[in-house]
Amino acid sequence: MDSERYLNHPTFGMLYLVAPAGQGRDVYATLYAQRMFFLVTLQPRGAEFEVIPYLDARHYAETHLSKCIREGSSDKERWQDLFQQTFI
Repeated sequence: MDSERYLNHPTFGMLYLVAPAGQGRDVYATLYAQRMFFLVTLQPRGAEFEVIPYLDARHYAETHLSKCIREGSSDKERWQDLFQQTFI
């Protein structure tokens, strides 16, 4: 993984990247507030934030982690650590 990624949500403050979700979307979680998850689509004129349930966010993260393991990605350990910190 290149580096940690953060976004600023207009209401909930800082969000951190949990996992890519495919089709130009990523799953982010709140950094400071109670744990909320967002499916974020970056667009040329800003970002679109969609609140998603915990289990959906976990599903996206598990799917991405499985793909990294299957492909032998060098980022596998980083994604495993992030998954553990976020969902376990």
